[in-house]
Formats: sequence, structure tokens, C-alpha cells
Amino acid sequence: MDPRSAYVHIPFCHRRCFYCDFPVVPLGDRADGASSGSIAAYLPLLHQEIATAPSGPPLATVYLGGGTPSMLTGAQVADILQALEGRYGLAPGAELSLELDPASFDQARLADYLAAGINRVSLGGQSFDDRVLADLGRRHRGADLREAAGWLRRARRRGELASWSLDLIQGLPRQGLAHWDGQLAEAIALEPPHLSVYDLSIESGTVFERRLALGQLALPPEDLAADLMDLTWGRLTAAGYGHYEVSNFALPGHASRHNRVYWSGAGWWGFGMGATGAPRGRRRAHPRTRAGYAEMLASTAALGGEAEGVAEEDGMPFDERLMVGLRCREGVNLERLARQERLAPSLLDGLRQRLGDYERRGLLRVEGPRWRLADPEGLALSNGVLREMLAWWQELERPSPQPYRAPAP
Repeated sequence: MDPRSAYVHIPFCHRRCFYCDFPVVPLGDRADGASSGSIAAYLPLLHQEIATAPSGPPLATVYLGGGTPSMLTGAQVADILQALEGRYGLAPGAELSLELDPASFDQARLADYLAAGINRVSLGGQSFDDRVLADLGRRHRGADLREAAGWLRRARRRGELASWSLDLIQGLPRQGLAHWDGQLAEAIALEPPHLSVYDLSIESGTVFERRLALGQLALPPEDLAADLMDLTWGRLTAAGYGHYEVSNFALPGHASRHNRVYWSGAGWWGFGMGATGAPRGRRRAHPRTRAGYAEMLASTAALGGEAEGVAEEDGMPFDERLMVGLRCREGVNLERLARQERLAPSLLDGLRQRLGDYERRGLLRVEGPRWRLADPEGLALSNGVLREMLAWWQELERPSPQPYRAPAP
């Protein structure tokens, strides 16, 4: 089936955060889409890729992620949306999302984004605590986040913005329950319709990985991490948020439609340096450097549409579909996945025995063909279940999987 969603990667940032391993290009604190030569050189390549992409049906969701897409001007964002509309069309009521960094836009630029057609915003706050933000390598401070959130809240009240999301990170160094409870209280007071709460993940090649190896990064113990998740669930559900995916909470009607595409295993177009897409059942990963991306586009033109330098694989592997499905509240139809993979029913019996302790503790629910993690305890401990499932899969002599990462929070 042809995709009805598109992810567009804007790789530029003012600086790289200490936990980040995404394909980004830091340009310095003073860089801006109106004046940056690097951004000006990148956008024609992006438009070239969109213009020469295979055709498809109108898009129901578009997500501009990064990087820091709010380094672009409103006119540049409008041009990208118009290019996608010209190539595919935009379905009525399409969800058009843009990631914003609190230190990279003001009210005038927000107005420009809304005029361009953006109707959903993902605000990368991470923390309200200035010390924590400095520890993360973030450019903004708590006052910037509060001010930016206020602009979004007022835009939504005026009917100019359909929805917005706030990102936070839990499990940070030196973070305790009282501190995190205060962070959640601040977040709820700002009335975001959607909250993404991510556990800190130490990725290869990051500043945090180096600090951890040197003994300079004191992470919370595992039992505290579980308590933090429990606190998050209690606080947010009491405030009316539904927990629809391990890291995501939303008020009724405000779940991210675009992220649902990733978690369902449906296809999407991916555009830009380092972007990942899955059009027509084929996973495609673009080169993570500007030079590699330009070479990919040149080879595509030279070869009449068959790009070189693009890593491809058939659809989403079975183990990734397991991981993604179990991260969602509704779980996964494991029997259907097993049939698609042509696995013997007895293998699922063995997996259920292996996970018997989780099921007996009420953390894993097996309801006919559907397997799901209980909310909140099972979802909070999802990593343990997923590790067992991946170990089981590897013992079947399957290729060792790579951790699944959606192109956008």
C-alpha cells in the first residue's frame, strides 16, 4: 500500500546535545535559516528529492523533524509543505507537525509557521531546571521553555493551533522523585494536550557515552527508574492524559497520528539527509552526511530513479514489529505476526512459557491472539519483556536485530 505519511528531516542544530546521536549538523548559536549558507544549500536538494519521488495518494500526516526545524523561516517551511502538496496532495484535515526548540523561535516566527499551514507542534523542552538543561547541553533555559509553551497554549486557545506536545526526559543524572514530581507539575500547569516522556538513553558516540565510561555520569539505579515511571503515570493519568504508548500520553483526541503510523508498521515516505522511510514495504535509510545525501540524489538522477547509497530491507522485521507493538497500549496480535513470519504455533508456546513469570505477575496479558503489557506496571518494565523476546528470537538463529527508533519523538 502506498504511504499516506511523510517524514522530512531538517538536520541543522545550533549545537549537538550531549545525549543526541541523530544525524545533525551543528551550525553555531547564531545560525538561522534566513542567513545560513548551509541551510540554503540543503533545501534545493530536499526539494529535488521530493519533486522526483514516486507518486502516491494525498498525505494524511507530515512531520518535520530534526535537528531543529525551527531554525527554518516560515517561508522555508511553507515551501516544503507546498512541495509535498504539489507532489502528493494533502488530505483534508491532514496533521502537519513541526518540531520547535524553545530557544530558536519567537511569537512572530510561530505566527509564520501557522500561516504556512503547521497545525501541530512538538516542543523539545526536556526539563524546566536550568542546571539539568546545562548538563544536557541544551541551549535554552527554563524561562525560554515556559515562555514558548505559553505562546503555544494561547495559539491553541485562539484556534490557530490544533494541538501541541511537550517533550521531557526522565532518568537523568542526579534526578530524584521529588525533583521529577516538580517537573511534572510544571508541565501539567502549561496544559499541553500531549506529553512525550522519554527515558534517558546512552547512545554510542555521544558525550554522555564518553562521560559514562569515565565514571562522570551518575545515572539513577534501575529501581528508581521504575519509580519515576510510576510517578509519571500516576501524575499524568490523574490529570486526564491517556497512556497510549510507553513514552506518550495524550488528552482525548490528541494522540499523535503520525507516530501511530510508525508504531503500526504502516509505510511512510522519508525525505532528507539521514531520514528513514518505509515506502511500499521497503525500509530505506538515507546517508547520514550532507555529502552522502547529495551523492545519493545525483545517483538517483543518473540511474533514472534507482539510488545508490540507500540501505534497504524488506519491511519491518518480525522482532521490530514485536517491540513496536508491545510498546503500545493495545499490544500486538502475535498469532497474526507469527503466521506472516511462518512460525510454528509451538514456538509461541515456548515464548509464553519463557515469559510466564511476567504473565503470572500480571505484567503481560495474553488475551487470545493479542499480547499486551499491563498499564502502568507492564509498560514501565517493558524493557525486561522485550529483552526476553529478543533473546528468544536470536536463539532461533535469526539475525541479531538493531533497536528500533522511530524517526520522530
